[in-house]
Amino acid sequence: MKIEMKPVRKLRVHWPIATHTFSRLANGNAEAFKEEAGIVALLQALAESPDLGDFGNYRHVFESGLGFEGFTCTEGAKPTLGQVGQQTISPTLVLTTYFDAALDDAAVERFLQHIVDIHPWEVPVIELTGPIGVSNTVLPALAESPEAS
Repeated sequence: MKIEMKPVRKLRVHWPIATHTFSRLANGNAEAFKEEAGIVALLQALAESPDLGDFGNYRHVFESGLGFEGFTCTEGAKPTLGQVGQQTISPTLVLTTYFDAALDDAAVERFLQHIVDIHPWEVPVIELTGPIGVSNTVLPALAESPEAS
């Protein structure tokens, strides 16, 4: 088996989660992914886009991390959480996935718009990188294997 680097773009989405979901995930209870509606919607969006998380024989690949986001709403904001003038700290899931760097901009924009449409925040935090390299396992061709002789 050979490891090669594949040019991809990285997509990270910050998603607010309930405190009890944060605790359950932090304690290793992966079932919590299936029980919070926002996470379910985000994972469904990932599953509906075949270009996201494509690692050859593996599809819909993602990583997640837990953390906190802090923000202060200013006049004119219509916050889902917090109040104008008040600093708010939110338990957050950060979902990271990758897609081929050659994917056309229209497909990327459609997925990003879908995330914005389902995200509970007025201004979602979405990060999108330029091309980077990630490992890609290349399986030897059958004809090259000793068993094929």
